[in-house]
Amino acid sequence: MTWLRSLKETARAGLAVERGRLQPLPALRAAAGLAVVVLAGAAIGGPAMAASSAFGAFQAGIATFQRSWRPRPTLALASGLTLAVSTFLGYLCGGHPAWFLALLALWTFLSGLAWTAGPSVGVIASSNVAIMLVTVTLPTSVADAAVHAAVIAGGGVVQAALVVLFPVRRWGPQRDALAEALAAVADYARRLRRDPYAPFDPVPLMTARNAAAVTWRQARRRPGELHGLRGLAERIRPVLASLADPVVGVAREGPGRDRVRELLDAAGAVLDAAARAVRRGERPEVPPGALAALRTPDTPSVLERASARRAAARLAALLGEVVVAAAPGGRRPGPEALRARPGLLRLVPGAVRDVADEVRRPDSPYLRHAVRVTVVTSTGYLLGTALPFGHGYWAPLAAVMSMRPDFGQTYARAVARFAGTLVGVALATGVGRLADPGAYASAGLAVGAAFAVYLLLPSGQAPVQVFISAYVVLLLGMAGEEWTQTVPERVVLTLLGGALAMLSYALFPAWETPRLRARLADWAAAAGRYGAEVLERFARPDRPPTGAVRQALLDLRAARAAWRDALDRAAQEPVRHRGPSPAVTEAAGAAVGRFTRAAMVLEAHLPDRTAAPSAGAAALAEALRRAAERCPADVRERRVPCWDEVRAAFDAAEASDDPVVRAGAREMVRALEELAEALAAERGDALGAEGVAPGS
Repeated sequence: MTWLRSLKETARAGLAVERGRLQPLPALRAAAGLAVVVLAGAAIGGPAMAASSAFGAFQAGIATFQRSWRPRPTLALASGLTLAVSTFLGYLCGGHPAWFLALLALWTFLSGLAWTAGPSVGVIASSNVAIMLVTVTLPTSVADAAVHAAVIAGGGVVQAALVVLFPVRRWGPQRDALAEALAAVADYARRLRRDPYAPFDPVPLMTARNAAAVTWRQARRRPGELHGLRGLAERIRPVLASLADPVVGVAREGPGRDRVRELLDAAGAVLDAAARAVRRGERPEVPPGALAALRTPDTPSVLERASARRAAARLAALLGEVVVAAAPGGRRPGPEALRARPGLLRLVPGAVRDVADEVRRPDSPYLRHAVRVTVVTSTGYLLGTALPFGHGYWAPLAAVMSMRPDFGQTYARAVARFAGTLVGVALATGVGRLADPGAYASAGLAVGAAFAVYLLLPSGQAPVQVFISAYVVLLLGMAGEEWTQTVPERVVLTLLGGALAMLSYALFPAWETPRLRARLADWAAAAGRYGAEVLERFARPDRPPTGAVRQALLDLRAARAAWRDALDRAAQEPVRHRGPSPAVTEAAGAAVGRFTRAAMVLEAHLPDRTAAPSAGAAALAEALRRAAERCPADVRERRVPCWDEVRAAFDAAEASDDPVVRAGAREMVRALEELAEALAAERGDALGAEGVAPGS
């Protein structure tokens, strides 16, 4: 992609207005908390104190809307307390420009590394740096700064208290995540009616798994219907694929295929009913026709293959469990069945270790982001201070709020920041010039702007930035800043900060495109390990379950998610000829997906402990495991992986093995050969471009 096209795409993404699900009640609650804090701050120390406390309450309110599965009060408290510490330390160094610049650089560097702990932590850390640049200008003494820090922390406490006292839709994010996972499996069942090889995106199941992890305090209050359904959806998905598969399930046409279509349609109806019930906290209302289709007595006689009959029976049993588990008041899990989420304090040692690991990796994208944002913020602060506008903090503020660890988000947010600031500053300044509101009227308008920010958070960056800019201008106007100074200085300095952010990524990039091959290698290797673990269960069915298949599946999903994220990021980067071509990318991804599907179909037919061992599964599993170990190095170094050992093991077992294992293994081998062909085509293109014959 050329630079010009990349700039157009990122600008379009930054200015896009999305149709997100608005949350008026949580937005009203957060705005009410902000209003309480502003009034209390004004009563304690006047307009300047009210403005300072308002920034703390505003940031704490933003934290409660982050996509995190932790309790909202915890996020609000963490945001308020860390911002209070930042503000107080910033004021202590504010009288000494060199010391303040050093503190700003250190704080910004740590906020850049904070992205290793996840997007929510990264956003809160970056926002703390940005708001600190404003709040340190408000106090007038050390004692005053301590009071300001206290009221900022109080803003976080107020927001947390309001979440506890006035809960809106308890467990709403967790309910939505589980409902979306069930709906995704329902949609998969319906798509299988038309296409037996329809792909499935496991992201909803991964999201639901993350949402299912709870602290011990949460576990005592979690509704029973939020436990168990995700596991059932996980078990249903491979059964659906197996039932629809023309090789393992039923033929493409005939009475068996018609019956399978009826079963898939019934499965979609049951799962959709369960999704609606979970989302609303009601009992599931399953259409009678769906239950009748699942209980049709002649299904075993219509389905000719034993594997199809077994899959149909398992599907009916699992869907029956779904109906029971989706009803409110279901069983509560014991401690051994919980996915425990550690508290914030317990995460600190692990987060410190992760940061230390990133610092030791010269190629770490998070380390590059931390260095990049530190240099840009420090440069923006120096330039903003040197320019004759005053309020030079707007340049580093715009930069730190725009910059993200990847190119596309940084450029999109920089464009959205500038456009939103231009509109928001002009809007707020126009209101101030025309109406000349007093301190309390400005505070009321600022609370209204904050409500718009909270409400429009799902709608994209551009509308949010409009009201954030208006909010800041109104608060500073309340604190005594003249309206005539706002428009030119803020627009120019915001443009400067955004330009520095964009220029920094061009000069010191962390492109995702060169890492695509490594992501593909990791995904292919994870798929191979997953297939080997599935075959191992067929080879030794008497072995007690160890969870190896499940862990291999989770590793596979993580590798696939990293591959998809890398593709999305690379699609916006102005980088050429440093990664696999789009044709090779598509062909290799399709091959790995086909292999994964074959292994998933086999997983639907895992034998019980009394079954006879599969004759050739052990040798095939071992060959596949060794090939998976060699695959990453081959793909990274542009060598074509060799699957001869896997092919030989399959040929040796083909005549004597179980029909289901034989069919699944055949699909695996074909998928591996397709992957080799795709990578061979890339190698041939590269050699041809260098003027070397592919066979030399």
